[in-house]
Amino acid sequence: MKVARHEKIKELIQKYEIDTQEELAARLNEAGFRVTQATVSRDIRALKMTKVAGKNGKSYYAILKEFPEELGDKYTRVLHDALMSIDQGQNIIVIHTVPGMAMGVAAALDALKWEEILGSIAGDDTVMCAARNTEQAASVVKRLKSILH
Repeated sequence: MKVARHEKIKELIQKYEIDTQEELAARLNEAGFRVTQATVSRDIRALKMTKVAGKNGKSYYAILKEFPEELGDKYTRVLHDALMSIDQGQNIIVIHTVPGMAMGVAAALDALKWEEILGSIAGDDTVMCAARNTEQAASVVKRLKSILH
């Protein structure tokens, strides 16, 4: 039952811009899956879903790894829509995002697999990225700022 429910979730988030767990639970219930918000919350974690910014500025759930042919464009759009400011302290890059989008930005950065970035940690509106050294951090900052403009 869980596998079928997960497949239905993937189908629903590709078809609709679902922005809350309650909306996802309602759509699953309409489709014949009897779920609670707690079940949906566990499914979101299991599927490694994150929120991304839509074209209208509203955020919605997505599984970023589901779109390999469009990765560069999708991730760049997430970064462009969510980035507010970028700063560097030696090999650490601090990125401020619109509220609620830090996890999406960190996931996008990790998925882009830039060799300069060792990893990212996200809060609600702040991402910290560790680069290998100061020069590589500067390179990442330059690339990110080019996305902003």
